Amino acid sequence: MSVAIKKLEAAFEKAMAIRPKVGGFPYLAEVLRRAGVTRNFWHLPSAQSLYLTTDGPVVRQGEPLLTGMANVPPFNEAALIAALRMDQAGESTFPEFLAASWKAGVISYDVDFIARTCTYYGADGENYVETYPAVEIN
Repeated sequence: MSVAIKKLEAAFEKAMAIRPKVGGFPYLAEVLRRAGVTRNFWHLPSAQSLYLTTDGPVVRQGEPLLTGMANVPPFNEAALIAALRMDQAGESTFPEFLAASWKAGVISYDVDFIARTCTYYGADGENYVETYPAVEIN
């Protein structure tokens, strides 16, 4: 197992232990940033995640949202924002958030842990950028 994978696994374990149910993403993001993660690229509906770290890139394959061919939903910023607010309020699981994002036409998103932004992309080049707050962790 590589150093990058070991650090990512330890960071996820720590983040899950300290993050609050409501508004927990900034805590996860800060733990990952401190572990050397600079960016995270998610690809939907494959649920593949690429982490760029100071120790090298790591890919994580999640459970795909669908198999076979499917039409890509049109980008719907209002539906995406609703999915984000539900997740931020602790009213959805991460798999539910991914599914709602896909239904809102999100094909990928990019988390920049240095700039503290998440950029969500649609198939026709649409995008929505949201910043997240800095948090203090021990």
